[in-house]
Amino acid sequence: MNHPGIKSPERRNFLRAAPAAAAAGLALADALAGHAAAQETAPAAGYKLITAETLHDDMGELAPHPGNKPLFSDRNFSIMLTSETAAIAKEFEWHEHRDHIFYIFDGSTDFELGGAPQAAHSPRPGEWLAPASEGATKVTLHKGDTLVIPRGTPHKRSTPGSVTFTLTAPMTPRSA
Repeated sequence: MNHPGIKSPERRNFLRAAPAAAAAGLALADALAGHAAAQETAPAAGYKLITAETLHDDMGELAPHPGNKPLFSDRNFSIMLTSETAAIAKEFEWHEHRDHIFYIFDGSTDFELGGAPQAAHSPRPGEWLAPASEGATKVTLHKGDTLVIPRGTPHKRSTPGSVTFTLTAPMTPRSA
């Protein structure tokens, strides 16, 4: 079965966006470890600084009620802070216009990556789901690990315990 998201010619855009997004994730990790002391700055100058104190406070807010907290979003990429406990994705997903970069702050989570999606369907343009992906590889991420998932790569996450992570998602616009 041919899936346009799996062999998208836009994958080369990932190579352009991934280094900046990975650097952003590592900068967040350094900030959380206390290497940044500046205060949060408004994006008036075209940038946004997220301090260790802000991240610490945001993680504290998510601790009693796991969920998502947007840290930054524009038309090129977004950064989301997520905390989850005992969560299992029902289906594999993959995206035609978005890469994923996960950085684990605390806990661990399991991923199934790649393979050949079975019975795929598209709930909206550029987004795909499948209940299974034959031949997927299983990996476990722990505190301090980073995982880069290029657009078009099927993936599914399961968290038997708890995990807190950032998801940085570089994006390219859809073709007309």
